[in-house]
Amino acid sequence: MRHIAITTIITMTTITLLSGCATMSPAPSAEATLIPTSGNKASGSVTFTQQGESVMLTVKISGLTPGAHGFHIHDKGDCSAPDGTSAGGHFNPTAKPHGHPDRGDHHAGDMPALEADASGNASLSTQLRGVTLGEGANSIVGRGLIVHAAADDYTTQPTGNSGARLACGVIVKR
Repeated sequence: MRHIAITTIITMTTITLLSGCATMSPAPSAEATLIPTSGNKASGSVTFTQQGESVMLTVKISGLTPGAHGFHIHDKGDCSAPDGTSAGGHFNPTAKPHGHPDRGDHHAGDMPALEADASGNASLSTQLRGVTLGEGANSIVGRGLIVHAAADDYTTQPTGNSGARLACGVIVKR
């Protein structure tokens, strides 16, 4: 009788553990494919993964000139204009001034610069705070993503003086 009770307990524990694993859902994720704007060659891919209160961003892009390039989430998920202006301004649901994402006030769409090597390739992995892949005003799903021609000075309002838009993408949930 004792053997049956122990077997039953082990079986029930295993079922409980397995059912718990079956109900765990993966972290929300999204992606964007960056396509060149008219007359440009920059293209690449970006992945986003929700990690608690922040979003992990991973970027791989090619076709840039060597050096720093402004990189921002823009308000509209629209890349239909040849120059990317259909993506609107920087994503800024909290009405903050433009600034560096690691220092003081900044737009929710302000991100660290992309640094292209001598071959025009850039990669970046960083955590974004103040945005989400979920619902609500701070959701970046459906927003635009822009790579700019020049470095962001993180001072000039409201854009950082980053120059022309080289590539545009739309953030879509995976």
